[in-house]
Amino acid sequence: MIITKLLREVLAVAQRILTELLRRRRSLIFWIAFPASMLVMNSLILQERAQITAAEAYQWSAAPTLVGAALFFSCLGGSIATVVSEREQQTLKRLFLSPLSGVSYFLGIFVAHCCIGLGQALLVWAIARSVGANFSGSLILAGLVILLSIAAYVGLGFILGTQFARRTEDVNALTATFGVPLLLLGGAFLPVSLFPDTLIELAQYNPIYHMILSLEGVTTNEDGIGEVFPHLTFLTVFSGAMVLLGWWAYRQMLNKERHL
Repeated sequence: MIITKLLREVLAVAQRILTELLRRRRSLIFWIAFPASMLVMNSLILQERAQITAAEAYQWSAAPTLVGAALFFSCLGGSIATVVSEREQQTLKRLFLSPLSGVSYFLGIFVAHCCIGLGQALLVWAIARSVGANFSGSLILAGLVILLSIAAYVGLGFILGTQFARRTEDVNALTATFGVPLLLLGGAFLPVSLFPDTLIELAQYNPIYHMILSLEGVTTNEDGIGEVFPHLTFLTVFSGAMVLLGWWAYRQMLNKERHL
């Protein structure tokens, strides 16, 4: 009975967020156009510089584009924006007066961004496939990497959104300050093979580095779980930590809002 109630509440919150996104068609168009344009540009640059076919360029550009562009801005930036806007619109105060639990609200936002991230993953995959890219690796492992990446981004988004963002204007500043260095060091803009040894050693502690290499491995190199196990281990630990810390930060915010 409790699980059924929790599931119903989680789906209701996720449905509300996704419905609002569909109503704001401009945001929906941007979240579709951004990863598509980034994939095309990355592929054209890679094709020219590496002298490879268009299909190979799209195949190698898919993972950095998905992790470094689509999921990063939609799941990290999107979760920060959701938390801030819900606070500004007094949605959290109405939550205290409703039978909706804090757990359901937290999980509902997570589920909504999972849907957005998976939709963007399908979009990137479809565009790359349309030009001949061949992703013959394990779909299960690829899906696991994508879900771990979404969990890491959403958890981190809750931490930043609840602890550092007070107004909508803070969202872009937070995303740029924390995100752009991580994206650059993770290989989202430049291949890691071009990095000096010192940056490669530093990148070992960057979750985006592990996201890109593991997703490239299972989709392009047909790596099995043995080859990507170190990356999956890092992502599992990091994602779990971000979700737990995000939940703690969310509870802290609720306590503050309750006393205001």
